[in-house]
Amino acid sequence: MSTHPIDIFGAGIFGLSVAWTLLRRGQRVRLHDPYPGIAASRGLVGSLSPHVPENWNEKKEFQFQSLDVAASMWRDVFEISGQDPGYARTGRFQPIGDDAALALAKDRAVSAAELWRGRYTWSVIPADDAGLSSPSGWLIHDDLTARLHPRRAVDALHAAVMALGAEIGSGQATKGATQVWATGAAGLRALSADFGREVGTGIKGQAALLDYDMRDAPQIFVDGLHVIPHCDGTTAVGSTTEREFSDANSTDQQLDALIEKAREALPALRGATVLERWADLRPRARSRAPMLGAHPNRPGVYIANGAFKIGFGMAPKAGAVMADLILDGTNNIPNSFTVDANL
Repeated sequence: MSTHPIDIFGAGIFGLSVAWTLLRRGQRVRLHDPYPGIAASRGLVGSLSPHVPENWNEKKEFQFQSLDVAASMWRDVFEISGQDPGYARTGRFQPIGDDAALALAKDRAVSAAELWRGRYTWSVIPADDAGLSSPSGWLIHDDLTARLHPRRAVDALHAAVMALGAEIGSGQATKGATQVWATGAAGLRALSADFGREVGTGIKGQAALLDYDMRDAPQIFVDGLHVIPHCDGTTAVGSTTEREFSDANSTDQQLDALIEKAREALPALRGATVLERWADLRPRARSRAPMLGAHPNRPGVYIANGAFKIGFGMAPKAGAVMADLILDGTNNIPNSFTVDANL
């Protein structure tokens, strides 16, 4: 193993999670990022939610394992940093639209019992029990889903890696050192130029933060909309998915429509003040899964990118498999997550 610190370029959720695992395994780390935890990792939403428990594949299994260990990781981050990341496994409600969707939800309750190892439940409950409306009168409730406060989480994780001894880099790679490229949407553009083909791109998202306190309540997911209660007494709603846009950081009528949709789903939000409107690019790899692994053309260089909308949920496991590969040469990365899968 090299005596140099491992150079990590990018201190968003993926870069910090790789740094966290490497440091916990006794490795020296140097972070190269003048603004840790900005851009996509400094959003508002923070939903750590699973894919539906059916048609199981390596991506869903990877995500399940990551969500399963997230509580332990964020507890340790809190203890080491002294900063609360806002993590809690508060669960999720999903209104059920009609009889066909109700039958499907009940089937998924059965498959979840097996696929989630009996550790978590996916159940169908009367909407009245939760005080919510639903076209069918029924809701899905799962207790695997968690939430965190994205900004508090990246600040806490950054503080934790610094407490564990991470060094601050100048932006210039250390000669002979292993490198990890975790540079988000800008990094995907650079990789596309490097490979001579598009391997990913930035997808714009807009979200809002409302002054409404339901901090211990389950989050709500309806027709692509997330309503996330946070630990500080605010509620986030998001987000849009925009492939075409003129300004990555501006908000517009699409967010207005999203806020109104949230208020229709949860009428209590109608009187809540909008505290913040947010927009930025989220890095989506071509495969739609995270892009993890060794750079095929640059020895000693590794890639951790493509977090997109599931980065916080995937981060604990992503950091672990990257550390396994870098330190031990053990490849536990799903085939669909590899760099080659995006070429």
